[in-house]
Amino acid sequence: MDFLLILGGFALLLLGGDILVRGAGGIALLARVSPAVIGLTVVAAGTSMPEMVVSIQSALNGQPGIAVGNIVGSNIFNIAAILGIVALISPLRVEGDAVRLQWPAMMLATVLFFLLTRDTILDRIEGSAFIIGMVVFISYSIWVSRMNSKPETQHSAHDLPTIPLGKTAPVRLITHIGAVIAGIALLAVGAHVLVNGAVGVARIFNVSETVIGLTIVAAGTSMPELITSMVAAFRKRDDIAVGNIIGSNIFNVLAIGGVTSAISPIPISNEITDRDNLWMLALSLLLLPIIRSGMIISRNEAAMLLALFGIYLATLFI
Repeated sequence: MDFLLILGGFALLLLGGDILVRGAGGIALLARVSPAVIGLTVVAAGTSMPEMVVSIQSALNGQPGIAVGNIVGSNIFNIAAILGIVALISPLRVEGDAVRLQWPAMMLATVLFFLLTRDTILDRIEGSAFIIGMVVFISYSIWVSRMNSKPETQHSAHDLPTIPLGKTAPVRLITHIGAVIAGIALLAVGAHVLVNGAVGVARIFNVSETVIGLTIVAAGTSMPELITSMVAAFRKRDDIAVGNIIGSNIFNVLAIGGVTSAISPIPISNEITDRDNLWMLALSLLLLPIIRSGMIISRNEAAMLLALFGIYLATLFI
């Protein structure tokens, strides 16, 4: 039964990812906001909804290991595994904003999380500050994008994957928003089903709560990011693919960490502070030279990221 849940979850994630990318591309076209920013905000927030639900539920159920492990593990998985897998299949072109705006914001959020969790607790004040930081970042990203955007007439309809329904702007906008909502809903349900099946399989082998959060739950809740980024890359929307990963990491720390700890302070295990936070920080730093080298993530760089992820997994079980 657990294996059937895993297969069913993957199917829902694939469908949801395709619908979400189409809807998000349409919103970007109509709102004169770059697809990269849509990937950084709407798509990133949507694909991070499973992490949000799982982390809040885990914290309220007295499972802080899963809650925090999910946040940190998802960020590690996003950089090392997802970017590695997607770029290995098809090298990803990197937009200038990823270097100038997106990576610095992700790095700042990662450093703040690293520093604020050194005392082994993330309290309500720190969580509230994270939430404010997320709102400021999204607002600034949208403002910069609209200031630098071209009129809608200069965009090619073929440049963005959209839902081809409706001829007037209001109808098209409603259609695209509906697609985003439907995609997010399918991703959330798919991730929930997938995680339930994966956790069931993991517990058969007596894996600890923290390791479950860092691996099975983190990978399961990150499947929307993987599927969505693969779909975006397949549709030649590398900006959405890369923006989705970086945006998801920002969202995981600021929004999910913020909301979860604002509801209930989260104790942080020594395993997280002494090992996993260091991996998250190191991989985030490594991402800068990767995206700056020729403004493309090559297959060799992708292979290196996947190798590092394999080493990280090995450290969890040694």
